[in-house]
This record gives sequence, structure tokens and C-alpha cells, in this order.
Amino acid sequence: MDGAGGPGEGPAQEALQSLSQRLQVQEKEMELVKAALAEALRLLRLHAPPNPLQDPGTPSPTRDRPRRNSSSSSSPSERPRQKLSRKAASSANLLLRSGSTESRGGKDPLSSPGGPGSRRSNYNLEGISVKMFLRGRPITMYIPSGIRSLEELPSGPPPETLSLDWVYGYRGRDSRSNLFVLRSGEVVYFIACVVVLYRPEGGPGGPGGGGQRHYRGHTDCVRCLAVHPDGVRVASGQTAGVDKDGKPLQPVVHVWDSETLLKLQEIGLGAFERGVGALAFSVADQGAFLCVVDDSNEHMLSVWDCSRGTKLAEIKSTNDSVLAVGFSPRDSSCIVTSGKSHVHFWNWSGGAGIPGNGTLTRKQGVFGKYKKPKFIPCFVFLPDGDILTGDSEGNILTWGRSLSDSRTPGRGGAKETYGIVAQAHAHEGSIFALCLRRDGTVLSGGGRDRRLVQWGPGLVALQEAEIPEHFGAVRAIAEGLGSELLVGTTKNALLRGDLAQGFSPVIQGHTDELWGLCTHPFQNRFLTCGHDRQLCLWDGEGHALAWSIDLKETGLCADFHPSGAVVAVGLNTGRWLVLDTETREIVSDITDGNEQLSVVRYSPDGLYLAIGSHDNMIYIYSVSSDGAKSSRFGRCVGHSSFITHLDWSKDGSFIMSNSGDYEILYWDVVGGCKLLRNRYDSRDREWATYTCVLGFHVYGAEPRVRRPRQPRDQRPVHARRLAPHLAGGQGRQHLPMASAGRWGLGAGARHALSNPLPVPRLLSRRLTNAGGDPPALRRGSAPPETPRTRGRAFLDFKTFPIARFPGGGEWHPCTHCRDPLAEPGSPSLGPDSRRLLRGNKPKAKSPPSPFVGLGWAPPGPCGGGDEEKDEFGKGRGA
Repeated sequence: MDGAGGPGEGPAQEALQSLSQRLQVQEKEMELVKAALAEALRLLRLHAPPNPLQDPGTPSPTRDRPRRNSSSSSSPSERPRQKLSRKAASSANLLLRSGSTESRGGKDPLSSPGGPGSRRSNYNLEGISVKMFLRGRPITMYIPSGIRSLEELPSGPPPETLSLDWVYGYRGRDSRSNLFVLRSGEVVYFIACVVVLYRPEGGPGGPGGGGQRHYRGHTDCVRCLAVHPDGVRVASGQTAGVDKDGKPLQPVVHVWDSETLLKLQEIGLGAFERGVGALAFSVADQGAFLCVVDDSNEHMLSVWDCSRGTKLAEIKSTNDSVLAVGFSPRDSSCIVTSGKSHVHFWNWSGGAGIPGNGTLTRKQGVFGKYKKPKFIPCFVFLPDGDILTGDSEGNILTWGRSLSDSRTPGRGGAKETYGIVAQAHAHEGSIFALCLRRDGTVLSGGGRDRRLVQWGPGLVALQEAEIPEHFGAVRAIAEGLGSELLVGTTKNALLRGDLAQGFSPVIQGHTDELWGLCTHPFQNRFLTCGHDRQLCLWDGEGHALAWSIDLKETGLCADFHPSGAVVAVGLNTGRWLVLDTETREIVSDITDGNEQLSVVRYSPDGLYLAIGSHDNMIYIYSVSSDGAKSSRFGRCVGHSSFITHLDWSKDGSFIMSNSGDYEILYWDVVGGCKLLRNRYDSRDREWATYTCVLGFHVYGAEPRVRRPRQPRDQRPVHARRLAPHLAGGQGRQHLPMASAGRWGLGAGARHALSNPLPVPRLLSRRLTNAGGDPPALRRGSAPPETPRTRGRAFLDFKTFPIARFPGGGEWHPCTHCRDPLAEPGSPSLGPDSRRLLRGNKPKAKSPPSPFVGLGWAPPGPCGGGDEEKDEFGKGRGA
């Protein structure tokens, strides 16, 4: 009975399948017809004669505009071609339309190309504009009338250069081994790709009367530091990443001189995976060796010759996180590592200094009757040879030496092992740092209780101090001059003081991504906000934090009123606040929509406030009382994607804006927030600022533009507004080669673009004739002949869009050749074709792989991998 069905179920099912097959065939036929019409239109454009042009210096947008559908200007023999062109354009524009005002025609003088009836321009009129394509979309930029030729413009970068003066912040939230004091008295720590050398005393600047120097030899985030026993040389390890061209950057260790800031040795290039997690110099032999633990799954432990840069020994340590490593100060053949649920004691046999001939043997620390902790993030060697470890239970364990074990070989014969001889409960919660002082006492830093405790012989508490809550827990401890201590905290602050007098901050920073930045109109101050929900005002002269308040929500953008009395801050919920810069009180709290705000900008005269939102609108408010009062003036509606940047004209009447789909629109605010259809009239307008990343004024400044990041949840994240990042990889787009038109430089002339990348044409035949198919476009079997001998490809209506060659072989076009609106990796015209024809893209479906979003990111806190799930960062980020 399970297989029984109704009497009419079989024929009905067959009829339904037949209809479904017919529907699929019709959809394929529609794709074929549209592609054929687009091909016919392209051929007509190529063979259409160009229009006569005026003098390049004095173009006229009205008199020189080609007349559309003009029958008197064409001969009778050309009319059938024009009629076919108009029919082809009506269907091809459905396929090529992007839904953007950029390509809707409008009233631009370049909205009509050489062939009549077309709305897309394939070449640039002389002396009027330049055009480039981003992700298949044309970006037209009008040349100011004062520029008669592109040859007049400088082709290289400006002569001015930037030098790093001060770094605000310290990376203590998700890293360890990050705070040391050099022989010169400078404090060395790292943040991002920079290793900072801070002078607490002497020199101008800084709240403590100090200054900064910077080692900038790394190409990606630094993860750990180690200082040589001579107090001058420093080793710093970086994580894996990608460079500005999208090529992978391998983890490496730099050994450099802290006095000259010159790199002395590069160790382990290509030998580490993911990143360098921990470093340590040997002490007994004056720093001749360097021990490195990487961030691979096996956490490879290796020993290197510092002078030669050669690897002497390597072994898999453990699959658990390794948080600390160190040489015994009495014997360089003894190495200790600790981390998640383990303490390992390693004996190293150097193998007579021959590279790769050394051996490493491990003995695991046994906890016995003592409770085994979940994490052991730190340890320190005592002068008598014992080892103290701090763990997640708040205990300090003393590991003492046991009798020699003949089964443990080493360079000097049998080696001693360690066992637990004492335990002391030191903190409530975890212990993040241990520091051996010059007088033989030990300092411990707690996480949950934020206490600093000084311990004497026998682990007797001598003195303690508590770190204020708003600075966070203790991350690292370093001993300065005299009784001075330097403490790094988990809220990215660097404190200076002692146990008796307390501690005060000398370096502070944000604890999460920084998104909003604005400068004071006439003071040396600037304001920042970000994902840590903090709004911070910084003193640029004293390099100190003036004040900070909690916004309770994520701040994404900010701008000062021209008077400097108030500042507007945009949040991720559609709210925006106006705060008094002196009293820090909120004077306005308004909500526009429920999408995040990406940019806020006051007009130069302070009469208007423009707010760009992710709901594709720009909200305009009239402002009075030096910014204290605001009232809705209007809305600028016309963008087809979220707002990324906007700028005011000098007279405060017009706005230029960019959006997420690379639009450049102009608005008449005073005239009623109207969209200026004729963008050509705005080419000579003067702007108070130029933060927009698209436009002739910044054309050629960056060879690549980062595509705005789209959300994985319902709250998208806007593109960074400080600068277009030079980055490649999946989800990032290179800026293609831009043609400069007929300037006497050729149709393919390049203007101010370093390493430009030409964009493949839409049709397969052009790719074939240009020199063969790029490897990325070869989806099928390659033809046996070369492109010069195999002849032109022809389209078979049965196998379209596959192109066949007379000599055999076929070419399979990529998704972009089938559908110019589809992004790389997205499906071609199919079930969502109706949405594409209306100008709306279907929502991209994330592929089932970790390579999603802005490209591959290394695991751990530096990338998009493991994050800290608790105070130890379970996993690689610990």
C-alpha cells in the first residue's frame, strides 16, 4: 500500500515535469536572445563613425551633444542599421542596467556614445571626461575646465611625505609577551604592525614628558616580543596575512637593533604557519639561540641560531595552545613551555651546531595531587633554579628540581626534571603575568581581581595594589628604573607608577575596531569612536586622552561643528547624538531610520548637517545656536546603495556623495535637496573637503579600491572612510586600468595609475584574439591550437554560451561573460533573472568555506579566526 497512488497522479506528474522542462528551455532561449542582441549592439558601436568634436579646451555640453534618433543626419543605407541598433539597445539595456543613477542616462553630455540609440558610453569625449570601470560598472569623472590636457597633470606621487609621529594605544587585550624595558630605559611594546619604543622621561611630548620611536619593518600584525640579554637587540614575530597585491605574507621573526632600528636578521621565513605565538632568547650563552613556537595546529617548537639564522632543531609540541616559552637561565639546553592544561620541560641537544641535526625531547609536568588548571599562561625562573607558574585557578605553583634521570639525555648527560613542591593561592580568578624583580621578589598580576601583589621568599605577600576598573585587568608587568613599574592592561592602557603611590596612564587606546575620526576645526585635538562604544577626545600636543564617555552603542562616524562647541556622532542603530565638547552632555538625540549611519558632515558655514545612512538616503538638518539645535530640512533620495562618503561645497549649498555601488552624485541642498542630473555642471565646483574616494580629484591616487563590506547579519558594516585599503583576495576588487580617451596618448593611455590591471572584455572572441584565455577563465577543455591559428570562435545556438572553434575545441565563458551584472562567484542568469533585469541583485549566498567576506584572515586575534571566548582566549587567540 505504500506505493499506491491516485489514478491521475502519474499523468499529472508527467505533465508537470514537461512544463518544467519547457520553462527551462524558454529561459535558456531568452538568455541566448539577450546575449545575441548585446553582441549585435557592441558590433554596431565598434563600426559606428565617431562624431566631430570641438576644441578640447572649450567643450560645449549642449551644442556638441549627439542628437538621438535623428533621421536627417543619416543616409538611407544607414537607417536599417540604426533601426536594428535601437531594437538591440532596448533588450541589451535590460541586461546591462545596474539600477544606478550612474548608468540611467540622465542629462550627462556623455550619456550617448557614437552609435545612435545607445545609453552606454564606450569611449570618452575629448577634453570632457575620463572613465573607468569598477566591477563592471562605468565610473565617469568630468575634467575641470582649467585642465586642457592630462599631460599637464603630474604623473607621480606628490613630493610631500608622511612620517609616523605618535601611536595611540597598546595591544593588551588579546596578546602576551608584549611589554619590556630596554637597557636605554625605553619601554618596548607593539600594536598592529608597529613596535613602539617609548621614552617615559626626557624629550618633548607625552604626558610623562617622553617621546616615541618606531620599528616599522613588519608587514602584518606583530604577535610577540623577546629582548636579548644585552638589552639592545629585540626579536619580534608577526602573523600571516596578505600584502597590498593580495599575495600571502608568511610569518617571520625579525631580530633588530633598538638603537639604530635596523633589521639584523630575518628568521624562519616560510618555516612557520599562521603566525609566531611565542619567542625567547637563551640567557646562559649570551643570547646565541632563539626559541620560537608558531601558531600551527601542532604548535611547532624550533630552536634557531641567531647569528646565522639557521634552524637547529624542530619538533611538534602539542595540539593545545602554547602561551609562553623560555630558556632556563642556568642551562640553555632546558626549555619550558606552558599553555592550555600543560607545562612541558624540553631537553635540547644541539647536534654540534649543525643545522637540523639537533634533537628535542619532552617531559610533561605532572600535577599529581594538585588540581590541574585549565590554563597556565605565565611562568618565571627563580635565581635558585625553581620555576613559578601562574594558572587560571589563581594559584602560584612552585616547580622544584628532582634527581637526575638517566633516561633524559642532553648535552651534559642526564638532566634534572621538575615536580610541584609548593602551592599558594594568590588571586581570585586567573593570573596573567609574573615578573621577577631585581631584588629577587616576584610580582603577580591578577585578571579578575586586577591586583598587583609582591611576593617574598616562601611566597609571602609583602605589598599589593589594585588597578582601577576602567583600565582593565593586568596583562603584562615590566620593571623600570628604581622602584618604578610599568603595567599593561587588557583595556589597552599602559600604566606607570609603583605599589605605594599607585598608577597613572601614560598610553591609552581603543579596545576594539576604530571607525569614526574627526579633527577639531581650530585646536590640536581629534575625536574617535568605534566598536568598543567609547567616544574619546585626544590632545594632539600632549598625546594624551582628554576625556572619554560610554556611548552605550557602537559609534561609526563623527564630525565637529565649525564652531567647535558641539560634535555629532552617528551610531549603528540609526541614532545620532550631538554632544557639548566642554560639558560632555548630550544636547540632541535623534533617530533617522533603523540602519546604521556611515557619515555625518557639517556644512562649512555650520548651517546644515548631512547624515549618510545605510538606507540609501542622506538626511539634511538645519542647524542653529552653534549646533545645539537641529531641525529636519529634507532628504536626498536617489542612491541605489548605502552612503559611504559625502562632501560639502565651499559655499555650503551643494553635496557630492559616493555610495556602495560606486556612484558619484551631486545634490542641491539649498534648492530643496534636489539631485543634479547634469553632473557635468559640477565639474568646476569647489569643495570644502574631499573625502569621497571616487572623482577626478582623486582619480589615480589609489590603484585599487576596496569594495564596501556587506553584512553577514542584518546590520551591515560600512567601508572604512579614512582611506581605501590596498588589499586583494576574495571579496576585494582591483581598480582596473582606466583609459584617458583621445589625448594623443592612445585609447589605452594610463593616467597616474601604478601597476594598472586591464579588464577583460565581455565577449569570448575578444579574449581569444587578445592572446588566449586567462587561466581563471578556462572552464572547459582548451583548444589545441594557439589563438592566432585556431580562427575565430563561432556561437552555436544549441550549446550557447559555449564558443566553438573551427579547428576543434571550445571556450567556456565565466559567469561575468554570461551575466555582466553578476559578481565573481555568484550564479548567472537563472531563477533570479527577473530581479537582475529590474536592476536588483539577488542576495549573495555565503559559500560553505572559511573564505568569506574580505578575504582570508589568519586565525587568532589578529585575524578572523578564533577569538577570545574567556579571559584566557580559549584556542589560538590565547
